[in-house]
Amino acid sequence: MIRKATQDDLDAISVLHTEARATYYRDHLPEEEYAGEAEVARSREGWARAVDREDATVLCAEADEDGALAGVAAYSVRDGVMTLSQFHVSPARWREGVGSALHLACVADWERRGVTTVRLEVFEPNKRAQAFYSACGWVPDPDQPRHGDHLVLRLALPRPPRS
Repeated sequence: MIRKATQDDLDAISVLHTEARATYYRDHLPEEEYAGEAEVARSREGWARAVDREDATVLCAEADEDGALAGVAAYSVRDGVMTLSQFHVSPARWREGVGSALHLACVADWERRGVTTVRLEVFEPNKRAQAFYSACGWVPDPDQPRHGDHLVLRLALPRPPRS
């Protein structure tokens, strides 16, 4: 089930976020930068703000059998463009369709809003995420293909029909 996040989800979101980031930052960044106590606290505060923001959306994917958090996504408009700022699936749930279902829920919401372009940044060494996004139709952003050690990707959505 995909639903909007609430403040009650923050502990689970924080754990999932930290576990997912460890899979792609390990061996690339010092552990304290993605899993240290200060970073985890900073991250949790960021998620708390995002959940409360009226101009942002945080979606949770729950596992059907136990209701545990299996994935999380966050997006909002930045610099005039819808931006998928966070997209994580619990490593224990990879290859189970959680990411696909969560992505489809994001796309459905963007289409309802009339969004035609979405962007995201993905850590360059994170080949697993790059393959997932590519399979979902994301392509390198022609205007800004890189931002530091991240690749910038863009997803074009169909234009809404004129009424």
